[in-house]
Amino acid sequence: MSAEPAGVTEIVPMTAAHVDALMPYERAMFGTEAWTANGYRNELADTRHRYYLAAEGAGGELLGWAGVRVIEDSAEILTVGVVPSARRQGLAARLLDALLTEARRRGAAEAFLEVRVDNAPARALYLREGFAELGVRRGYYDNGRVDAVVMTRAL
Repeated sequence: MSAEPAGVTEIVPMTAAHVDALMPYERAMFGTEAWTANGYRNELADTRHRYYLAAEGAGGELLGWAGVRVIEDSAEILTVGVVPSARRQGLAARLLDALLTEARRRGAAEAFLEVRVDNAPARALYLREGFAELGVRRGYYDNGRVDAVVMTRAL
């Protein structure tokens, strides 16, 4: 089990208020791959297939967010983000674990995700959390300039 970050009080269902709080980080962290606020709101509206969480600090500030889509027996991790000041404290692992728990609850038997080939910290996290590299999608990110590593794990 991953260590809980200092100051994190709760992992809660993501709301529209969280979307507003995460947008400045989204743009800074994901660049050309950043989602829009409307995109997140549309994701939140689909509670049948999607599940989003936010991590809040003791003062209610947003520290991280994550989402998964579950269809039939397959789950796809859609996003995991942690604000820079809250990184390297186990928060991404905690969010990921909560997503995978929900995916299992919804009947998923396997989980997939794509991660930038040049995002070594995220790739290392996913490997530590039991994902294996399945293959590469050429030109998946950054308008075709960066490959994605496809990873999977059994649930």
